[in-house]
Amino acid sequence: MYFGERKMRRSFHCLHARGKGFTLLEILIVISILGILASLVAVKVMNRPGEARVMKAKLDIKTLGNALRLFKLDNGFYPSTDQGLEALVEPPSIGRLPEHWREGGYLQENTVPKDPWGNDYYYMSPGLHNKDFDIWTYGADGEEGGEGEDSDIGNWTVEEQ
Repeated sequence: MYFGERKMRRSFHCLHARGKGFTLLEILIVISILGILASLVAVKVMNRPGEARVMKAKLDIKTLGNALRLFKLDNGFYPSTDQGLEALVEPPSIGRLPEHWREGGYLQENTVPKDPWGNDYYYMSPGLHNKDFDIWTYGADGEEGGEGEDSDIGNWTVEEQ
């Protein structure tokens, strides 16, 4: 056995004896790789903020729809238009009152989210586009109609995709 091989075996033995932990160098390499990936993703999102907002609105609408379905499973009906989406975070005090309202509400943050442009989501039950309910936002311009980021986004357009 020559000197280099003995030294290598001793180094390997020391590494093996330390267990399966990571060295500082390995951690720095992983952090660097994650930083590079995050910057690439950020550049892509930053170049298309309008698309990111539209995507968030669609996800919010799906989340609100799922919460409304849970409300109906527990209580046998959807909140009325007058009760609105607030019925998902606080028990309604007007109209038909739910007997089995879930403690803590139906949304994780216990608040009804605003659309990505800072406006409230609209809610109607029964809906004009769907039998049970409609949830929608008017997009960036806050007005009915429009194209691109200004277009209306509703659960009838989200569920078609």
